Amino acid sequence: MIPEHKIQEVLDRVDIVSLVSRHVELKKAGREFKGRCPFHQEKTPSFYVVPEKRFYFCHGCRASGDAVSFIQRYLGKTFQDAVRDLAQEVGIDLEAAQDPGLKERQQVKEATDFAAEHFRGLLWHEDEGRAARAYLASRGVSEEVAQGFGLGWAPAQWSLLADRFQKNGMMEWGLKAGLITKRNSGDGCIDFFRSRLMVPIRAPEGRPIAFGGRLVAAEDGPKYLNSRESRLYNKSETLFGMDQARDEIHKRKTAVLVEGYFDCIGLHQVGVRHAVALCSTNLTAGHLQVLKRAEARDLVLLLDGDSAGLAAVERLAGPLLAAGAPTRVALLPQGDDPDVFARREGTDGVERLLEGAQPLTAYLFATLLPSGRQASFEEKMAALERLRPVTSQVPPGLTRSTLISALAGHFGWMPAQIESSLQYKPPPTPKPAVAPQAHVVPAQAAPRPVPKPQAERPPPEAEALYVAAILRDSRLLARDTFRVCDELSHMGLRMVLAQTTSGQGLEEALFEASEVVKRTLLEAGRRLSPGGMELEAEFILTCRDIMKKRIDERLVYIKRATEQTQGAFDLTEETRLLLSERKELLALRKRVLDELTPASSATGTKGPMQPV
Repeated sequence: MIPEHKIQEVLDRVDIVSLVSRHVELKKAGREFKGRCPFHQEKTPSFYVVPEKRFYFCHGCRASGDAVSFIQRYLGKTFQDAVRDLAQEVGIDLEAAQDPGLKERQQVKEATDFAAEHFRGLLWHEDEGRAARAYLASRGVSEEVAQGFGLGWAPAQWSLLADRFQKNGMMEWGLKAGLITKRNSGDGCIDFFRSRLMVPIRAPEGRPIAFGGRLVAAEDGPKYLNSRESRLYNKSETLFGMDQARDEIHKRKTAVLVEGYFDCIGLHQVGVRHAVALCSTNLTAGHLQVLKRAEARDLVLLLDGDSAGLAAVERLAGPLLAAGAPTRVALLPQGDDPDVFARREGTDGVERLLEGAQPLTAYLFATLLPSGRQASFEEKMAALERLRPVTSQVPPGLTRSTLISALAGHFGWMPAQIESSLQYKPPPTPKPAVAPQAHVVPAQAAPRPVPKPQAERPPPEAEALYVAAILRDSRLLARDTFRVCDELSHMGLRMVLAQTTSGQGLEEALFEASEVVKRTLLEAGRRLSPGGMELEAEFILTCRDIMKKRIDERLVYIKRATEQTQGAFDLTEETRLLLSERKELLALRKRVLDELTPASSATGTKGPMQPV
């Protein structure tokens, strides 16, 4: 992520007239420069560069923006590449301004991508991957599903991946990603995963961020081995299979939660494509937020039908009840796991099981105290003791009062008695991770203090609403008929939008954004409708507001520049151009106000919103 103040420094230093002149023949026209637009065919010049404002605009095709925007549009570069090219040209060192943490994250990304391709290629190698392919066949996983999940193979060799990292100059990156480890004795590194079927753990947009490895054809080591957490991978905010399940969850508004990678893969194999799995034993608020973003309004726990399954329900119930997430429980027959059951019963069998799932609280009460009011005092106290870890995670409020009342009805006690017995205690706050100690530089070698950059300005409200709407539904870009995306003035917002529309996921784009941008987008998102025609109407109104503001600002500039003119015979060439521009801007303003209205754009002749 390039800091906003550095981007602004680049824009301040670039001579936009000189830059554009390399690609467009410009002639001076008063305080501006004029030429034929490079973005559309025209005979009469209508393309202007305004050095005072450091921007360009075209009256014909409405193209406009700053130096970065010009490089993006004319040379087809990404936002970040355009900034880097211009920074190099004007002598600004962007590397020195980058956050070391973000730089490390990028290195971990590249090492993880490299490893994913390494493992995948070995799985489908005729000889190397034979044992792993045989294992997949024994579990009923087809080649199509294995390819879809990006499965791979880590052979028994000690340093196959480490050697490739060394050859490509990525050894330190592989160490940071936890994919290789230093030898106990001697120099060099060895592979962390060996003799394992590799399961990439991916971000919702599909990029690998970690791995799970299942031991195959070997007996040395744990059955499953998982990547450690890194700057890229936080298991408390990651659900396995979300990249494959997201569209189906969005369609059904329901997610199926299992506990194992192959349970999830097995369900997808038989067509239950809204299944995801935990990457750890705990369910967190971060996981529930991921499901909420995928528009999962209902969650079904599909767990083993033994004591381990019951224990899992009790372990997961606390955060689910605390979040008020509508949840049902579907338990498999004794001895089955989701993978085995799905292979035996097929899609219809799994769907029947899911349809018969019980509400979470009903399942808990019936399982922990089957006799209800008729149970003995000792049985009730034992059940309450089992429920204590669950209820301790539900803070005071409506959800807790409703839960206590339901418990009281099942137990045949007064709610106050139940509450008194449980004695609510908030769960302990997790201790923040201890940051690694910085290397102490000797006093004589201490670097000069780096000037503290100015505080980042918050994004304009309308621009934040524009970007927040697109983050919620990228198809809205098709409704941006006036290319408001080129009019955004806040560099932080432009960076988020550029990353998201270039294929990066929401989580990744926001992770690299500044706290000011994150906070503003979060607040803007709360003001928007969840989706559909309401969101589209709000987006169109926002586009109208931004365009209207840009036009009005230009009209004010023209008014000030021409108000000293004494009469029609005193008009200079510059004034005539400005007055001509004013006429065109007034026409454009009317067109914007006519076209960008919820009635005509959202429900009029343009039809339903089409995917981008």
